[in-house]
Amino acid sequence: MDTVYGLLVVLHLVGWAIVLGGCLVTLRQPAFPKGALHGALTALVTGIVMTGLRAAEVGDLEPPDNAKIAVKLVVALVVTGLVWFGTRRPDRVSRGLVGATLGLTLLNVLVAVLWR
Repeated sequence: MDTVYGLLVVLHLVGWAIVLGGCLVTLRQPAFPKGALHGALTALVTGIVMTGLRAAEVGDLEPPDNAKIAVKLVVALVVTGLVWFGTRRPDRVSRGLVGATLGLTLLNVLVAVLWR
């Protein structure tokens, strides 16, 4: 089960990397990159599955910090919603929307790494 959890962590990080890297590349343009929605959904789904595995205390995993998970979930849902809106309505995307998505993605990464 530790291998499955490790693979989920890798997929989770790759999903956020797609969103973060894509928004960095297109920051000066009012558009989202093509793979940003897939990256956000990948990160969201793998994060939920990892939380479920940790809550079930499978293997050597410690139980999750529910406050941290709640903050990360809200931020991930907002990022996914912004990217979804931006891909469905590309005429309504501004540089500020892309920048906000970039900032919230960074916030989610910072919460994951620094919140102990």
